[in-house]
Amino acid sequence: MKLRFSRVAALGVLAVIVAGCTTTEEANKAIQSRWIGQPVDSFFTYYGPPVSSFPLNDGGTIYTWVGGETTRYVPAQYQTPQPVNQDANRVTRTTTETHRRADGSTVTTTKSSSFGISAQPVAPQMISPARTEDLFCELQITTGPDKSIRMLRATNDTDGEGFSFSRCAEVMGVKK
Repeated sequence: MKLRFSRVAALGVLAVIVAGCTTTEEANKAIQSRWIGQPVDSFFTYYGPPVSSFPLNDGGTIYTWVGGETTRYVPAQYQTPQPVNQDANRVTRTTTETHRRADGSTVTTTKSSSFGISAQPVAPQMISPARTEDLFCELQITTGPDKSIRMLRATNDTDGEGFSFSRCAEVMGVKK
């Protein structure tokens, strides 16, 4: 009963963690509601300058902004495989003897002996090597001729540093 309760509790905790994670779509909505209509200079003053810009015929501009760059280390993953049938190369001999004592009671003795090649311990096997992952948020910001933000969307959003599904949500301070 305790094992079953532990599993249910673990699944409940996992569900709460996942439910608390912000996705790129949710981050987009929150960022847009905060910045659409605001001066683009205010955005760049707060988060830093764009990496590129493209002028539009109507006097507006499309900016590409990148921020929140960091690197996450992911350690190697190992698994210890189960040995293949440990008794496949072993021979076991079992003998059972029953003796009658002088007082009339009986005693039964069973003896087992085995010989042959036993399975060797199996070393852990690497499933995936250690690696690093680059985390960042890339936004495309479109302004009108008055330099106010008309459109803003995440064009490249990696996983977050913590349990977040969105680095942009972390960088932009989006709370769920």
